[in-house]
Amino acid sequence: MGLDTTIRFPSELLPSWESIQERLCRCCDSVSIKMIDGMPAFPDEIPDSDWCELRLGTPAGMITLRKQPSSLSCVVWGNADSLLVQDWHRVIWACAAAGYGQIETPAGTQSASEFASLHGIPDR
Repeated sequence: MGLDTTIRFPSELLPSWESIQERLCRCCDSVSIKMIDGMPAFPDEIPDSDWCELRLGTPAGMITLRKQPSSLSCVVWGNADSLLVQDWHRVIWACAAAGYGQIETPAGTQSASEFASLHGIPDR
């Protein structure tokens, strides 16, 4: 069982990995791609635009990013510790900030800025 958050975008034009990664560099020490669509990846590898699933490695653990027609889903294991949950929140924020996405939370839909403020993410 995992924790799953969806980020919806105003069109089917989702942000590129490079755009997401640029925002991650602002708030995360180290996030790298470990797998692209189930295949091992080099840490600095850039996925083709038609990727479906990325496995991201952080110092705290693994985060999965899944692409759907007008959204991204960001998933961690349900037993994630507080450091991994913090990295998960940062990946969620980076996805939303990179593409003007709206984050679906149990409390309702939030913008990247609202989500960043709630979770202490520097929204630069």
